[in-house]
Amino acid sequence: MSVALHNHGKSRSKTRPRRRRRTALDVPGESAPHCRTAGRRRTKRGRRRKLAAREGGGAMAQAAPGRTLLLVNLAAIMERADEALLPAVYREVGAALHATPMGLGALTLYRSFVQAACYPLAAYAAVRYNRAHVIAVGAFLWAAATFLVAVSGTFAQVAVARGLNGIGLALVTPAIQSLVADYTDDNTRGSAFGWLQLTGNIGSVIGGLFSIMLASTTIVGIAGWRIAFHIVALISVMVGALVYLFAVDPHFCNGENDEQLVRKSAWAEMKGLVAEAKAVVKIPSFQIIVAQGVTGSFPWSALSFAPMWLELMGFTHNKTGLLMAIFALASSLGGLFGGKMGDYLSVHYPDSGRIVLSQISSGSALPLAALLLLGLPDDSSTGVLHGLVMFIMGLSISWNGPATNSPIFAEIVPERSRASIYALDRSFESVLASFAPPVVGFLAEHAYGYNPISYGAAVSSLARDRSNAAALAKALYTAIAIPMLMCCFIYSLLYRTYPRDRERARMHSLITSELQHIELERCHGVGDFYAGREDATVIDIEYGEEELDANDDEKALMHHQVEW
Repeated sequence: MSVALHNHGKSRSKTRPRRRRRTALDVPGESAPHCRTAGRRRTKRGRRRKLAAREGGGAMAQAAPGRTLLLVNLAAIMERADEALLPAVYREVGAALHATPMGLGALTLYRSFVQAACYPLAAYAAVRYNRAHVIAVGAFLWAAATFLVAVSGTFAQVAVARGLNGIGLALVTPAIQSLVADYTDDNTRGSAFGWLQLTGNIGSVIGGLFSIMLASTTIVGIAGWRIAFHIVALISVMVGALVYLFAVDPHFCNGENDEQLVRKSAWAEMKGLVAEAKAVVKIPSFQIIVAQGVTGSFPWSALSFAPMWLELMGFTHNKTGLLMAIFALASSLGGLFGGKMGDYLSVHYPDSGRIVLSQISSGSALPLAALLLLGLPDDSSTGVLHGLVMFIMGLSISWNGPATNSPIFAEIVPERSRASIYALDRSFESVLASFAPPVVGFLAEHAYGYNPISYGAAVSSLARDRSNAAALAKALYTAIAIPMLMCCFIYSLLYRTYPRDRERARMHSLITSELQHIELERCHGVGDFYAGREDATVIDIEYGEEELDANDDEKALMHHQVEW
């Protein structure tokens, strides 16, 4: 038996163009995805035009960051103005409601407790919803609560209204801070937070000075301090409306995020936030800054008794308002100066510059507060000296937030976690710092001999008021010096943890970005993925597709001829 294998011809093919495929070349460290790509080319300019169209025009899109930062700073002004209203008129409110300093401090404590309890809700809202809308809703809520304070007739009613006020204030703070962080980078973030502190302190000046000026007046039979609350509530509503209409959240500048979040259930979102909060709490630098913030916020909260201390020394309402305005102005300028210095030092000394600056700031509070509260005479005739020392003190002790705390928070967590870290920080800090006013009141009454009988009385003894002013000054210095000393020491722990946590966050962001790129490659292709990338060259290559003729197929077969 013999077997003969005969090849009757070679395969011939007809080549003709079928489709165009696109390939990405010259991309360092990457290769082109092996999936079908889009047929049209998108450039970076095209994408920007598309985004601008969704924003309502190219000019509007370019103006969105500046417009949004302006509006959130305006919201911060009204937030701080609202917070400053009650402390500025403690004396009048105490007289109207027959409340002692300890009771007045408890009003701030109630509001702070509610505010701290609502910060988790604020973090949830800032992640799930448009943050501009969250700020607007918060403004509407605190405006309603401020109106309720103005119409309250008993201490209990004011306490309830102040508690409701904390809900609106809690919603606003994390959303404002995370928006500022998102619209800035590592080298400009300190300045941005400095401007935020400056505008916030301007709000404190406006709220405090405005309420003090109206405190001793009566308009249409209504006490002046109540009129001040009504006016601030009305302006807050107007600011909230402006933020709602014109501010832009960069995460919601198009409709894509809205659709994604709608598809995700609220329960799943809450579980994600809980997991995110646990991860944030475990960061060593976060723990240190919160511990510092608790001690550092205590003195600022205690200073809510400063207007009362000045009035007990004999300063008039107008002079008291002027001195507090000087202190607030100095704190504003100090925050801006600290933020800019923090940015400068972070460039030249990235691991230690911001930390050193805050230690200098917190350490300077001890001698300056001693000079102001214990060194100067308890006499209203020394207003110039009091104003000078208050200006220097405000300029020096206000660097911590914009120079160190807020920028570092933005650096040690991924971008998506910024709202959570600011909310958690405010939650922890505000709870413990809210004890400052009651502690100051308790120390003044029980440790330093404050006599509450004269407070709010129709006729008061000048000597007794001076004695009460001295007792209140000692209580204030105790509440300032000890926490600031602890704050300065706690900051030193950041030298070890901050560089490591910052690099870990950067690595996490890099890995997340690469994973998103890989997923994008799988889902879309080169045309969408590489469009607009400066390091990629997208070219068109025309391929032919082989199509075999039927006759050629027959000739190309290997026939097996078997001969027996």
